[in-house]
Amino acid sequence: MARKVLKDGEAPVAAADDGGSYDYDLFVIGAGSGGVRGSRTAAGFGAKVAICELPFHPISSEWLGGHGGTCVIRGCVPKKILVYGASFRGEFDDASNFGWEINGDINYNWKKLLENKTQEIVRLNGVYKRILGNSGVTMIEGAGSIVDAHTVEVTQPDGSKQRHTTKHILIATGSRATLVNIPGKELAITSDEALSLEELPKRAVILGGGYIAVEFASIWKGLGAQVDLFYRKELPLRGFDDEMRTVVASNLEGRGIRLHPGTNLTELSKTADGIKVVTDKGDELIADVVLFATGRAPNSNRLNLEAVGVEVDQIGAIKVDEYSRTSVPNIWAVGDVTNRINLTPVALMEATCFAKTVFGGQTVKPDYKDVPCAVFCIPPLSVVGLSEQEALAEAKNDLLVYTSSFNPMKNSISKRQEKSIMKLVVDAETDKVLGAAMCGPDAAEIMQGIAVALKAGATKATFDSTVGIHPSAAEEFVTMRTLTRRVSPASKPKTNL
Repeated sequence: MARKVLKDGEAPVAAADDGGSYDYDLFVIGAGSGGVRGSRTAAGFGAKVAICELPFHPISSEWLGGHGGTCVIRGCVPKKILVYGASFRGEFDDASNFGWEINGDINYNWKKLLENKTQEIVRLNGVYKRILGNSGVTMIEGAGSIVDAHTVEVTQPDGSKQRHTTKHILIATGSRATLVNIPGKELAITSDEALSLEELPKRAVILGGGYIAVEFASIWKGLGAQVDLFYRKELPLRGFDDEMRTVVASNLEGRGIRLHPGTNLTELSKTADGIKVVTDKGDELIADVVLFATGRAPNSNRLNLEAVGVEVDQIGAIKVDEYSRTSVPNIWAVGDVTNRINLTPVALMEATCFAKTVFGGQTVKPDYKDVPCAVFCIPPLSVVGLSEQEALAEAKNDLLVYTSSFNPMKNSISKRQEKSIMKLVVDAETDKVLGAAMCGPDAAEIMQGIAVALKAGATKATFDSTVGIHPSAAEEFVTMRTLTRRVSPASKPKTNL
């Protein structure tokens, strides 16, 4: 989750009358999470704001998108709906020891879930439009590009073009899933299509070790598919705490997902029985669907950035300073198109800070310290602060690591062999909690509260003096009194798993 910045210069001056006459004070390109937040917050400060967005469609393209953006339409929201659907299989398995007698087959209707998921994202797309309208933001449908520092051209669905002048431009166009360039790549799908498949696959192959890959592995396995997960490293979820990555891998296998670490795909081809998948180890298997979950690319190509002098990096991410300002002083960018920390709440934070700085008379920059996040595999992983490896890399003092591995109370009755794991990383000298992690049921719900504690600078003594809620899994975070290990910066392990 590296952060890219152009330069750290003087704080931008809040908007003032520069003598120019423009159609708008702010024109926003992209009505995803960051764009909507930035536009409505700016409008709340009295700015005259317009926003353009592509026509709605669940699967994005150069000319299709929709109000709400990736998170609402083809990301976090529909994915979480599918995770809920997949989680019921485990609940059914666990129910018998609690006295529930389920006689006969349990049938599953994929099309019903798909229909309900689509209805929900259509509803949310409408909600975002109403939010913008109620905020006084002018909505324009079409693809925006920048003509000059104060002019945006919108290509409308019928091909006609309109130009709008503006004092400030905010780019919030997000990112899009990409395909790995191997023979037969056209037979693979991305997460966009995976959320809208007409038929549930019986045999699924997933390439990738990131959060999207492990989440879809859990979804499809939970819904009854055979799942093979291929990734290049020894463990999935590169960038997360190594100990927690091991736990996630064990849980995925425990749920019946077949893991293929250190393995890549080299070729896909169509056969009468499905898609033939060939690995770099020479193995072959047949799948109904192959998902590439290997990364996303910033949506910056069609914005005409080079012509106006907005700098981008080698992958097309827009370079910005610590206030989200690009190399052109009145053009700004937030969210995934800048490739800083690519999380919806981070885009919301960046957009809020932008609007306060430029239109609210406040000088505010985003704070990327202790940003919590979750991976909604089954069971989920959630973290905040530094991993043990990150803490060691930064440490001047020894680290105290506290862990708790326990069988959740529910599992003691259901007999499911799947432990919950919790972890705290503490500075030995200051007693400050540097990082926290959990893999287990409700991890994200619990970690949100822990994130508040870390943001407030909580020490281990603060955790220890907090009364637990009993019986709950969360109370483990305030009852970990026994030190698991003390680690010195001098013994920094090599971690390139």
